[in-house]
Amino acid sequence: MPLMRSWVASANTATTDFPLNNLPCGVFSTEGEEPRCGVAIGDMILDLMAAEEAGLVAPAADPVFDVPFWNEFMELGPAAWGPFRERLVELLDEGSLHRQAVEPFLVPMAHAELHLPILISEYTDFYAGKNHAFNVGSMFRGPENALPPNWLSIPIGYNARASSVVVSGSPVRRPWGQLKPADAELPHFAPCRRFDFELEMGAIVGRASEGMVGVAEADEMIFGYVLLNDWSARDIQGWEYQPLGPFQAKATATTISPWIVTRAALEPFRVPTPERERPLLPYLEEPGPMLYDIDLTASLRPEGGEEAVLTRTNYREMYYSAAQQLCHHTTSGCPMNVGDLLGSGTISGAAKESRGSLLELSWGGKEPLSLPDGATRSFLEDGDTLTLRGHAQGDGFRVGFGECAGKVLPAHKDPVGAGR
Repeated sequence: MPLMRSWVASANTATTDFPLNNLPCGVFSTEGEEPRCGVAIGDMILDLMAAEEAGLVAPAADPVFDVPFWNEFMELGPAAWGPFRERLVELLDEGSLHRQAVEPFLVPMAHAELHLPILISEYTDFYAGKNHAFNVGSMFRGPENALPPNWLSIPIGYNARASSVVVSGSPVRRPWGQLKPADAELPHFAPCRRFDFELEMGAIVGRASEGMVGVAEADEMIFGYVLLNDWSARDIQGWEYQPLGPFQAKATATTISPWIVTRAALEPFRVPTPERERPLLPYLEEPGPMLYDIDLTASLRPEGGEEAVLTRTNYREMYYSAAQQLCHHTTSGCPMNVGDLLGSGTISGAAKESRGSLLELSWGGKEPLSLPDGATRSFLEDGDTLTLRGHAQGDGFRVGFGECAGKVLPAHKDPVGAGR
């Protein structure tokens, strides 16, 4: 697919994340006004609440963009999603007859504050990247026992905290927790010393379900995708995770990008999942390509320092697609809600420079990374800003997500003497 040209000139460059081919969904506010729904186009945002009031867009009989989240629009389902996208293209296309009517509702992105784009109902995080699972397992159990016995048969996940999901730009405070170094007899309570990021994608469920759904139906339930950083306290995790898995180590924060790139925008970039090393049970078999060719990076900028790319990888490295994860999530009869968020799991490639976390990049702290200013990192330090970026590359254009960034703040002072 070539670049779709818009009368918004900034949408026609090869480097913008937001050409007419994209039209991602977000929530924004301007000074003195309430947050509202918008769509990114180049370096502008189309104010959908105002456009809806003016009768330029009308996806439903009643207003759906007069609230600061996309849940009400998503609830209209795929039958509304497609025509709405077609209407936006009609309004913003280079040859559109509607430019004069639409132009007053464009807001410069530089003047806007971005917010969480949805009300998050529930959040489940998966462990579905094989390279990441193998690397982590090798560190703790050796390569011969790296993958759990069930890993090649089932998308492993855990129920995470929806309440701690934050939008890009929100600071993240270093957590306190129980720590037990290997040479200590007993645990102690202290700030995390091995704070980490995890480079992931998040799938947004746009249609509710009751009972089990198949992989094809699960794919149709996904409204779109975001970048996702699953901040992780590795030392807290190492002490607490047996026997029930992650808990407080993953509850500090999860940062997502402010723009939801719709499944329709990513359609030209579909790719298949990897060849299976063990046959999947029939209910998990995919009817077609369900992953996407999305280039991803994670960068670190020390306070007052220069930003450096830590890793480059691609979403196609996943072993299980979001559709398979969603399908498996429903096998118990678990209802899925509009606004559910599914984290992919850490996306790591086979090469060292494509690993999606500092735990892997520094191999548990044994191989620190060098930064441009001569400093090193095994794990994140206070003042570090971690930024994820991603885009699918088209012919002369890109479909991108914007930034997913967060700055690490120091831990709070000893809470009520808890560290005594």
